[in-house]
Amino acid sequence: MFIMNLTSLSITNAKNEEVYVIPLEETVEKGLYAFIDRSLDEAEEAGASMIILEVNTPGGAVDAASDIGKRLSAVKLPLVAFVNTEALSAGAYISLHAEQIFMTPGATMGAAAVIDQQGNAADKKAQSYWNAAMKSAAELHGRDPKYALAMADESIDLPEFGAGEGELLTLTAEQALQVNYANGIVKDRNELLQLLGYEDATIVETKVSFAENIARLLTNPFVIPILLSIASLGLIVELYSPGFGIPGLMGITALLLFFYGHLVAGLAGMESIILFIIGIILLFAELFVPGGILGLIGAVAVIASIFVASDNVTHMAVSLLVAIGLAILGSIIMFRVFGKRIQLFRRLILADSTNTESGYVSNTNRLDLIGLTGTAMTDLRPSGMALIHNERLDVVSEGQFIRQHDIIKIVKVEGSRIVVRKFDNDDKEENE
Repeated sequence: MFIMNLTSLSITNAKNEEVYVIPLEETVEKGLYAFIDRSLDEAEEAGASMIILEVNTPGGAVDAASDIGKRLSAVKLPLVAFVNTEALSAGAYISLHAEQIFMTPGATMGAAAVIDQQGNAADKKAQSYWNAAMKSAAELHGRDPKYALAMADESIDLPEFGAGEGELLTLTAEQALQVNYANGIVKDRNELLQLLGYEDATIVETKVSFAENIARLLTNPFVIPILLSIASLGLIVELYSPGFGIPGLMGITALLLFFYGHLVAGLAGMESIILFIIGIILLFAELFVPGGILGLIGAVAVIASIFVASDNVTHMAVSLLVAIGLAILGSIIMFRVFGKRIQLFRRLILADSTNTESGYVSNTNRLDLIGLTGTAMTDLRPSGMALIHNERLDVVSEGQFIRQHDIIKIVKVEGSRIVVRKFDNDDKEENE
């Protein structure tokens, strides 16, 4: 049995017609927008007789909800929202864009306060925008905006619906029907189709593709800082390790996942991808042309590409700062606390030296260089180039960073490996 409001219900004979059913589930974010947009395109291209948006969401990002709302407003086909469990927060806002709303007996709609990334109440500017958006969504199809505002603003007093001052309004199915926020109450989709006169129509259910599922995960506001943290940590570790290894691979993989998710979600354009590729090329070039300039430009290009791929610069800046902070902290912990104890890091980073004491001998062992001084031609981080008695040599420091033009002293030669340290006062006294 179903309950309905006959004042706004249109019943249609729909034999041999198509009804598109689009699920709107889980958190509302940019990845969901990409799926909704594709599904609506398919329905419009197929000339569907009706679109049913099956809503079951606790809410999500305001910007994503706003984009979905705008896309729904542009749909020329009949649009019905079917709230089969809950349409909270952003879900309520999206549902209000449908011409008709139907709910199951236990469904709820409302509780649409806007909050920041930390879960606290948003500032007055954001709250004012969201209140206006909820009001506009309600008025779109002639609904009383008072109830939409009460869902977003706890200062509105509606004690008859269990939402006194200081509480947000959440409507049950019966309450929504009472205030014309629902056109009917049905037990399931089949009953809804029968009520609308489409029980004999061909039902086309759009499905979230594998790529869209991945994109939804990778563009989740909680996942983005994790990806950026892994990327930052991997690249920082790689910066202080010889050659290119697993940390660098992990960092680049995390960045590739970040851009893949944003590309599928329609957030990242080719300009951000090109900028990212240029940055990675410059970072690789830094491995072969020490000096720091290429690496710095490459890092700036990668960071810029992340911002270009974002639709919210402020949120991305916060995510990036959190990621860099966690990466620096993580690298300090790994190297200073666990680096010598955990076997994994011994495999990632060369811990054993190939010195003469261990039996390693080179055919070009330049022992005559030990004790000579010269100038660092490049930054040593720890490897680079030095000028020793008018001879350009590839050298490596004992681990510390040595700036370009600093005076250095050769302290060890192991085959082709020339080890130097910064020339200090103790060295001056020895020379004297």
